Amino acid sequence: MSLTIVPDILVVDADCKIRHLLSEHLGDQGFGVRTASNLHGCREILARCPPDLIVLEVMLPDGSGLDLCRDLQNHHRRVPVILLTTLKEEIDRILGLEIGADDYLGKPFNPRELTARIRAVLRRMNFRTPSESQAKCFRFADIILDPQRSRVTRNNGELIALTGAEFDLLKTFLERAGRLLSRDQLLDLTQRRDRDPADRSIDVLISRLRRKLGETADEPIFRTIRNGGYQLAVAVTSVETDFETEAVM
Repeated sequence: MSLTIVPDILVVDADCKIRHLLSEHLGDQGFGVRTASNLHGCREILARCPPDLIVLEVMLPDGSGLDLCRDLQNHHRRVPVILLTTLKEEIDRILGLEIGADDYLGKPFNPRELTARIRAVLRRMNFRTPSESQAKCFRFADIILDPQRSRVTRNNGELIALTGAEFDLLKTFLERAGRLLSRDQLLDLTQRRDRDPADRSIDVLISRLRRKLGETADEPIFRTIRNGGYQLAVAVTSVETDFETEAVM
């Protein structure tokens, strides 16, 4: 990613006024901005030079942004996505998270809030600089989380593919091993969004982590505490690893 220079943002929206507004606003905030009005234009840009992040409208003239979001999950270089949607139903927001979106924002929205969301997602996706020769990795069960490379692997080297939001949530639990964390706390620590009593995004992400990490009834990774939140149920150790070595992938 080009985060050490100027973050490159691709805005995909059918409304030319929104594209123009975000181009100016994000440009003023120090971002490089490219735009597309439909999925075809977005895919062309992705083929030529993928951006660091996509701000993606759900309803586009030639298809659904959700389809593109799903396709990006299988892309070699995963690009984080913030969805823009006028859809109010909770099921649509949950679907976006389930297929790999890193965040979402309903229309109409404040450009300053979108900017804050973009910065938060980019922070989650950023790698440490090579000058940081030592980095802390977290080990639990047969799994290793490497913050430096934003990777989660099993001891045998198998990569566990997580979205940015899933990675950030797991890292939050590992950094606070054993603590009971409420949904509000988890929203504050990971997604930095205003609290919505109906927001089920944390529950969705926990469910996906359980599936991807291979949690079983006999060997739980997370405990659900009624009226409390969630708690990590496994022992965690931390190890220092040299940036140059590939021993921890």
